[in-house]
Amino acid sequence: MRHLILSDIHANNTALDAALEAAKGKWDKVVCLGDVVGYGPDPNEVIDRIRELRAVTIRGNHDKASSGLADAEDFNPVARNVALWTRAQLRPENKDWLERLPLGPVTIDGFTIAHGACRDEDEYVFAPAQALDSLLDARSPITFFGHTHLQGGFTLRNDVVGVLHFKPAGGGPFSTLTIEDGTTYLLNPGSIGQPRDGDTRAAFAIADLENHSVEFWRIEYDIEAVQKRMQAAELPEPLIQRLSFGR
Repeated sequence: MRHLILSDIHANNTALDAALEAAKGKWDKVVCLGDVVGYGPDPNEVIDRIRELRAVTIRGNHDKASSGLADAEDFNPVARNVALWTRAQLRPENKDWLERLPLGPVTIDGFTIAHGACRDEDEYVFAPAQALDSLLDARSPITFFGHTHLQGGFTLRNDVVGVLHFKPAGGGPFSTLTIEDGTTYLLNPGSIGQPRDGDTRAAFAIADLENHSVEFWRIEYDIEAVQKRMQAAELPEPLIQRLSFGR
């Protein structure tokens, strides 16, 4: 079975549409690692799409704050502003859907999904030392996580932690990781709606674990269209501008 792995969509429906179009016919089930909303201008549209796809979805910190499950006091002022704006935009049924999203980690079809670290859904995993606990605690050989908006990952083999970086080869839209026996993987598909690795393109992954393969994709989308909707909604200017830089 092939899984489309989405994360950190952040209410960016244009980026989500572009990713789904690129992945058309290449997956059997959709998985979402959280932060469906927050930052972007399209919270209801994105939730509607994820629900239509019947995606197996866990919650992220922005999903909690935007639904009211958690306050946004630990967010920076820009993120807090948008969390409260999102909360006011949500239709009742979509607010209820966000509130009901399960806490990760969750194991599905032989692999595990988490939003942040395995021990703490709100903890960021940027470096090998931060990844080690999640690798040691892994419920399965492969865990997909999000939260950092950085496409990449970590491995544990023979007590050594490795770092993975992905760059599409030959000008293509994706690079392929071959899954090896005896190795534990902590893999981040990157962010659909707000990449932060210097690449403005939407990021996602397609996992074909029966054939020991994970493809890491980057797809261009109409950033200006999203920025115009953000401006019309009077969302914070720093969030509007950062889409142009992938930071």
